Amino acid sequence: MLNAWSPQLLSVLRIVAALLYILHGTQKLLGVPPSASGATVALTSRSGAAGVIELVGGALILLGLFTRPAAFICSGEMAFPYFLAHAPHGWVPNTNGGESSVLYCFIFPYFVAAGGGAWSLDALLRPKS
Repeated sequence: MLNAWSPQLLSVLRIVAALLYILHGTQKLLGVPPSASGATVALTSRSGAAGVIELVGGALILLGLFTRPAAFICSGEMAFPYFLAHAPHGWVPNTNGGESSVLYCFIFPYFVAAGGGAWSLDALLRPKS
């Protein structure tokens, strides 16, 4: 019985993950929500590029538009902070602060494989067979 809800629950997971991911981008680029330091990053910095990917890629994933390529790029983008910022403090994500990076790194490839689900623009725009 629950299998019937799988496409809708995929969409719910995609929407919630995208909303949380977008917050990483808005925090970096717009200062909303405010970070501990209250600072934003330069758009031309590595963190600025990450913020753009998080904001634009997150919005595409949220809408379910070009979900597969957007999720592929976002997954790769999340590997960088883990290995550059978190892994040097140890490999265990719950002790190095990298839990969200690891989760996004593995949730996004699921979207690459599964698509956006029933409630996505991809599904709406897909030609009917």
